[in-house]
Amino acid sequence: MGFTDYNLMSAPKWIGIQNYLQVFRDGNFTTALINTFYFSIFTIFPSMALGLVVAVLLNNKLLKGKAIFRACYYMPNIISMVAASMVWLWIYDPSHGLLNNIFSSMRMGTKDWLFDPFLAMPSIILVNIWNGLGYNMIIYLAGLQGIPEYIYEAATMDGASKVRQFFTITIPMIKPITFFLFVMACIKSFQVFDQVFVMTNGGPMNGTTTIVHQIYQNAFQYNKMGYASAMALILLLITTVVTLFNFKYGNQESEID
Repeated sequence: MGFTDYNLMSAPKWIGIQNYLQVFRDGNFTTALINTFYFSIFTIFPSMALGLVVAVLLNNKLLKGKAIFRACYYMPNIISMVAASMVWLWIYDPSHGLLNNIFSSMRMGTKDWLFDPFLAMPSIILVNIWNGLGYNMIIYLAGLQGIPEYIYEAATMDGASKVRQFFTITIPMIKPITFFLFVMACIKSFQVFDQVFVMTNGGPMNGTTTIVHQIYQNAFQYNKMGYASAMALILLLITTVVTLFNFKYGNQESEID
C-alpha cells in the first residue's frame, strides 16, 4: 500500500517510491521523528531508574504494608491511557488544574503546561513515566527476589556496604531484566500515540507530534492511506533496527555470564 496513491475512495494507483521520497521531504515527519526520539530518551531511562529504586525499597523485608505500596505503584499501569490522559488534562488545566493550584499557593506562578512549546512534551513525558513506573517496578522486583540471599550475606561478612552491594551485586545480577525492560520500552515509546492524541493532538506547533500521530493524521484525517502506509513501514524499519542494535550490543554480557 505504501507504493500506491490511495485515498480510501478510489482504487489504489501504483506510484512506486514517490511516497517514500515525499516522507523524507516532509518537515512534519522530520519533526515527528525528532520528537519521538526525544520522548523515548527522556521516558525510558528515568522510568527504568525510578522503577529499580522503588523495587529495591519495596524489597525490604522489614517494610510493613508492602503489598499495599506495590498495588499503589502498579495501579497506573492497568489504567487505560485514554482515561489517565483525561485525568492529567485536569491536573494540567491552566485555570483550575491541581498543579497550577499548588504552584499558586506557593506563589510560584502558573504555567500553560500543554500550550507552551517548551513544556508540552515534558508534561507528556511525565505522564508516561508515571504510567510505566509500576510495570518496571514489578519486573525488577521479581528479578531482585531471584537473587540468592547468601550472596548478600557473604558480601556483608566481607565488609561491603549496602551501596557497594547494590552496584557490585544487584545491578550485575539483574542485567537480563534490565535488557528486557529496555528493549520493550524502546518498542513501546516509538509507538506512543494515545496520550498525544488526547492531551495535545500534536500541538502546540507540532511540538508533541510523533510518528504514529502523523500516520494517524495522514491516514484518517487527510485520507492519504498510501502515504501513511509508507510512514508505517519506515516506523517498522526504525523499530527493527533499534531492536537489533539492542540485541547486538545490549546482550553481550550473557556470553560472559
